[in-house]
Amino acid sequence: MTGSLNIIYFAWVRERLGIDQEQIALADGIETIGDIVAMLSDRGADYADIFSDVGKLRFALDQDYGLPATPIGAARELAIFPPVTGG
Repeated sequence: MTGSLNIIYFAWVRERLGIDQEQIALADGIETIGDIVAMLSDRGADYADIFSDVGKLRFALDQDYGLPATPIGAARELAIFPPVTGG
């Protein structure tokens, strides 16, 4: 897939990166949420640390929950956030 995707970061992910969102270009071969996570992990130490354990994160493509194996398809937005706990 080629094109771009808006990535929105929430909670401690946003705090650690120091940004709340960014627009990324999608190169050929980027087809799933997991592919995006792998691409982001290569952006430096902070990204690599955040994405080292995807079990600590949740994903939503165009506001629908997804897993690392979920295809990006025609999505325009990927939200990345930690699991939400209630009280």
